[in-house]
Amino acid sequence: MKNTNIHNADKTVSDYKNHNDLIDKQFGSQASLYLQSNVHASGQEFALMAQQVEQFQQPTILDLGCGAGHVSFNVAPLAQKVIAYDLSKDMLNLVAKTAKEKGLNNIAIEKGIAESLPFAEDSFDMVISRFSAHHWQDVPQALKEVRRVCKPDAKVMIVDVMSPANPLYDSFLQTIEMLRDTSHVRDYSAAQWQAMFAYAGLEIQSMQTRKLVLDFASWITRMRTPDHFVTSIRALQQGSSQDLKNYFDIQEDGSFTLDVVTFIASV
Repeated sequence: MKNTNIHNADKTVSDYKNHNDLIDKQFGSQASLYLQSNVHASGQEFALMAQQVEQFQQPTILDLGCGAGHVSFNVAPLAQKVIAYDLSKDMLNLVAKTAKEKGLNNIAIEKGIAESLPFAEDSFDMVISRFSAHHWQDVPQALKEVRRVCKPDAKVMIVDVMSPANPLYDSFLQTIEMLRDTSHVRDYSAAQWQAMFAYAGLEIQSMQTRKLVLDFASWITRMRTPDHFVTSIRALQQGSSQDLKNYFDIQEDGSFTLDVVTFIASV
């Protein structure tokens, strides 16, 4: 079956305006909560990230969809320069402020969308994106842009929530994600990611998965999810089949477990 998710490469910046305004609104007021979030501040992928960065001599790195800046803060000591790139002005201001407090003077901020990067070809030794791609409207186009701005020997590292291959489980995940955060677009399966990387001309070198336990209270608080949506999420959790509850390890308080995938790719 043809994967329609990988054939939307001809959009312009104006096509993304309304959704991007929503993202800016959703995340701007929550910037400090994401900086403090343990989910975003920790993860085994940071060790892998450091290993990849250390393969380069004073690299220039793009933190694509930087959010509160955890990737930038982790790689800056190993890099010549880091560009923290995001759609949210408030997030970027927080990154700049925190970088200054940490004495990380090689971090610069830049505002924009993933599908249209304001950088020249062959600009970066490494592009890293962590927990951002599920907000992008056109991941294949964004990956094509990533390839364009990468140097010939560059590495690309993408970390994001991975959707289950099972259609029922996938539908459940997308639904609770959208209810929790209306700027959510889609979590992708491993097969969808592989197709999108291939479409963009990026070669996957490794794929690792891990489980991520989400505390329900902090998960909804971080996004300031309205009460009526919280009620809907809990009703959906409680009304689902036992096999689905087992897959996501749904607890009495609503806490649950997701799959996270990390890709390392080359140009």
